[in-house]
Amino acid sequence: MRHRKFTFKIGRSSAHRSAMLANQVSSLIMLGEIRTTIVKAKQSRRLAEKMITYAKKGDIHHRQLALAKLRDKDAVKKLFDELVKKYTDRQGGYTRIMRLGQRLGDGAEMCILQFVGEEDTAKPAKKKSPAKKAEKKAEGKKPAGKKAAAKTEAKAEEKK
Repeated sequence: MRHRKFTFKIGRSSAHRSAMLANQVSSLIMLGEIRTTIVKAKQSRRLAEKMITYAKKGDIHHRQLALAKLRDKDAVKKLFDELVKKYTDRQGGYTRIMRLGQRLGDGAEMCILQFVGEEDTAKPAKKKSPAKKAEKKAEGKKPAGKKAAAKTEAKAEEKK
């Protein structure tokens, strides 16, 4: 029976699964957010939270444990030197999962896994305002002056 087993197998061998999770968490640390499936994000989130807890302890033993799990020196360096400063007061809940919907190819549920507080540093998407387009169209047309208004009134009177 599989009762109380909290790991997702994700259709991979244990070595492939641990390598994939290490790569996902390393990318999350280096980039601040990653786009992945929900099942992978939930499993990656557990490892990422543990890595930040290791970084908060800050000693050499926990640095070696993080390096053994992540297998990326640059990610461990950034984790222990930069990211840990953001979360010294927080007691867990360092990441968030935002659902995106289904992937077109296979219908898998996609999401964004990001650190809490990273949405402030992310560049906001530029919104195209329809008001600017309307202004440009109005600028393209010549404004009607007094003479033009008089001509249009004269043409309207002739038709009557």
